[in-house]
Amino acid sequence: QVRLAESGGGLVQAGGSLKLSCAASGGTFTDYAMAWFRQAPGKERDTVAVVSRAGTTDYTESAAGRFTISRDNGASTVSLQMNRLRPEDTAMYYCAAGRSIMTGTPQSPIFYSFWGQGTQVTVSS
Repeated sequence: QVRLAESGGGLVQAGGSLKLSCAASGGTFTDYAMAWFRQAPGKERDTVAVVSRAGTTDYTESAAGRFTISRDNGASTVSLQMNRLRPEDTAMYYCAAGRSIMTGTPQSPIFYSFWGQGTQVTVSS
């Protein structure tokens, strides 16, 4: 059983930056692809970014060029650096873990077995 705990959310003005972190425990971190998802009120949970077991990354169109996902296998953490934030980035952000092949970057939330409780990001205009 993998346990995930997010941190780093908060309130920021448009154009600002935030860094989210997710600490994993209870499993072998390197067995899992790691991802960040977000969900705004009344909307579906959307993929933001994925990092494979091998460290390759994949981003949705809205995140590409502004967000950077990274993992630290020694510390069992995954981070999401978010720059040039926009009001439409406002959402609850979730960290997730799913077993995968070494270079896999699965996009669908269905793939991920373990989820954190989420951290709120609010971007004011």
